[in-house]
Amino acid sequence: MTPLIDMVFILLIFFIVTSSFVKEAGVDVNRPTAKTAVKKELANIMIAITAEGEINMEGRVVDRRAVRANVERLHAENPEGSVIILADEDAKTGILIEVMDQARLAGVSNVSIAAENK
Repeated sequence: MTPLIDMVFILLIFFIVTSSFVKEAGVDVNRPTAKTAVKKELANIMIAITAEGEINMEGRVVDRRAVRANVERLHAENPEGSVIILADEDAKTGILIEVMDQARLAGVSNVSIAAENK
């Protein structure tokens, strides 16, 4: 009985270590649709912009002035990663451009905007 329990724990550890976790921005947004949308795999920094203009990173609301500092910190953890901005369809374009600008000023050259594939 003991070897069976040991084997179950080893399998459990194996599945936990090898599983991949989907990284989300922490808030649901109604993304716009685009016929040319392409799926992007490796993105470690997710920024969500709601219809009300709230900016969310890692499940918490972030001020516009703090976006650059947060992106710099996350980019230092994974320099190969990129930024994906999940902007709501009804979000103001000015906020989107400001967030993109802050991400690029933080040193990330690969910034993308998320869209639904039509």
